[in-house]
Order: sequence, then C-alpha cells, then structure tokens
Amino acid sequence: QVQLVESGGGLVQAGGSLRLSCAASGSILSINVMGWYRQAPGKQRELVAAITSDGSTNTNYADSVKGRFTISRDNAKNTVYLQMISLEPEDTAVYYCAAGRTIRIGVRVEYGMNYWGKGTLVTVSS
Repeated sequence: QVQLVESGGGLVQAGGSLRLSCAASGSILSINVMGWYRQAPGKQRELVAAITSDGSTNTNYADSVKGRFTISRDNAKNTVYLQMISLEPEDTAVYYCAAGRTIRIGVRVEYGMNYWGKGTLVTVSS
C-alpha cells in the first residue's frame, strides 16, 4: 500500500502562483509514476501532469497547463511537487495526487494509478 498526502492548495488571484506537494509513504518501490489530476465542479477528473521513474524520468502535461505548470520530484523525500504559475480561474478544482505504475501498450504509455490522495482545493479568483 502507498499513502499519499497532499498539501499546498488555497485561494489565489488570477495570475498568481501556488505549489502543491504530495508526500508518499509505504510501499514506494511498488510505484514508478506519480501524477496530479484535477476535478472541477461538474467536470470529469483529468490528468494535469505526471512524472515517471521507470528507468528514465519523463514528464507529461495536459495541453491546458503546458508552460504554466511544472511537475518535479524529490526522491530523498518521496515527494512530488506541482508548481503552478499564471493561474487562471479555469484552474479552479480539487487537485488529487496519484501514484501507480506505467503500462506500455506498443509505443504508448498509460498510467495505472492505484493510489490516490484525498485532494486539495485550489481556487483561482478573477
């Protein structure tokens, strides 16, 4: 089992910045990908960013956040971060940390996220 605890959400004005943190504990060796998802009211949960550690470090971002959000990790602390700048009201959502393993299907890589945090609310005011 892997436990994930998020922190860093809050209220920020449009154009502002926030950094989310996700601390992982437990069976860390069983996971090789961590990511951030978000769910806005009335919308489906969507992938925001992911970072892998399956022999190489790769990052993946939703088109809507490219150039504004950066995912990174501190292996010594088993923590993944999501630095968010130039926040927009459309970024308002509950942000969830997730962890699991990559699934390779031909040349495609998908994420099998088995573990989820409880979420942290990010509210961007206009």
